[in-house]
Amino acid sequence: MTRGIACCLFAAALAGCAATEQEQRAGTGALIGAGAGALAGQAIGRNTASTVVGAGAGALLGAVVGTASTPQSARYCRYQRPDGTIYTARC
Repeated sequence: MTRGIACCLFAAALAGCAATEQEQRAGTGALIGAGAGALAGQAIGRNTASTVVGAGAGALLGAVVGTASTPQSARYCRYQRPDGTIYTARC
């Protein structure tokens, strides 16, 4: 039980260090998913192995959902004019 709490606190600390919004959402999703997966694993299997497997699967799924749900910003491309100068504009 103590290891689980320590792992959750460590994951929360790492999620706070993420640089981009996508990384922050992935970390938060993994943390929430791990908690929900651990609860589901314990409810289904009623043993430590099920709890650990549920937490791992939940973390993976949460990270994927968090990454995929990040809104995409406007994309910019680099273009070259005939005179050789380079400029950026929306793709």
